[in-house]
Amino acid sequence: MKAGRIGRVLLLALFGMFFLFPLYAMADFSTRNLISGGRTLQAWKNLVQNEMLYQAIIISLLLAVFTVVLMLAILVPTMIWVRLRAPWARRLVEFLCLLPLTIPALVIVVGLRNVYLWVVYFFGESALTLTFVYVVLVLPFAYRSIDAALSSIDLKTLAEAARSLGAGWTTTILRVVVPNIWSGLLSAAFISIAVVLGEYTVASLSGYQNLQVVIVAIGKSDGPTSVAASLATLVFGFVLLLILSLVTRGRRHNAAIVAPAPVSTGKGP
Repeated sequence: MKAGRIGRVLLLALFGMFFLFPLYAMADFSTRNLISGGRTLQAWKNLVQNEMLYQAIIISLLLAVFTVVLMLAILVPTMIWVRLRAPWARRLVEFLCLLPLTIPALVIVVGLRNVYLWVVYFFGESALTLTFVYVVLVLPFAYRSIDAALSSIDLKTLAEAARSLGAGWTTTILRVVVPNIWSGLLSAAFISIAVVLGEYTVASLSGYQNLQVVIVAIGKSDGPTSVAASLATLVFGFVLLLILSLVTRGRRHNAAIVAPAPVSTGKGP
């Protein structure tokens, strides 16, 4: 047992060094004064002072929020309806949601070009119109998270109980089903945010400037600022995943406390 513990500690230390050393190298480079030597925080100040980079950060954050809201508004009611009313369509919905994993981003952009002519016509040429493409890109990851959460509860019983008490479908979804799959929704939301903040290909090919496109452009003339922005994005994604882990663990712990323990009657079987 002692040897096993030592082995686990060594493996954790090895993986920690493997993942943390690149982050340390990025932090070291982004705070280094390449002209006079020493240390400087100018690259990190540029995240706010550089107007183009600041606007790109705001656009990417808005894209992440809009993508999560639209994805949940489409996916959650659809998956609940399929499980309750059309189980025969479950495989079809799963296939459609996982399909973007098999299609390269270049093909998606080319395929949606004609559709986006109408999107631009109705919504303008704002970079926020990328929300519709990003919803397609995050479907595979969001579907798996929500599907696992729905599979862990007795959805049919919960829905029938709520409906028998006079609740409408909107109330049933928002006040009965959603609280029971909250961890799955958080997982889908955080993973979607990480995908949106790290997306480059679609925005670049579509001619829009999100965070990753601007980082690449700035990197051609200001390396430390580009690295600082990349490190900030990675840290932000790590914090989101850490929050997800803590929230999920807290909910499991509370559920274990609330769940009643089996009562022994003192009698044999």
